[in-house]
Amino acid sequence: MAIKANLVIDQGTDFSATIDVVDTDGNVYDLSNHTPAAQMRKNYASSTATTFTCVDNGSGGQITLTLNSATTSALEPGRYLYDVEITSTANSVTRVVEGIVTVTQGMTRI
Repeated sequence: MAIKANLVIDQGTDFSATIDVVDTDGNVYDLSNHTPAAQMRKNYASSTATTFTCVDNGSGGQITLTLNSATTSALEPGRYLYDVEITSTANSVTRVVEGIVTVTQGMTRI
């Protein structure tokens, strides 16, 4: 079962968040044989998604999600939904985190 975690993205800025993945006993989960993926959408039925760049640190059990400033500039302020899934080399998919993303409007125009 995925943990719940909410994110805040400031429109027009570089975004990064690191997720610690642990097993049911609270031990670091080895991601060496997994591929992470993450997307955010306005709602569950939306066909339009923003895809995060996902990098894991293997046996360290962390996944870092990033979006560059060009991508966050294109996001409309408001509430979105997101999740992060890992796929094993045996094609088993597990959702590790899900939640709400709040995009806050930017003011500075450079």
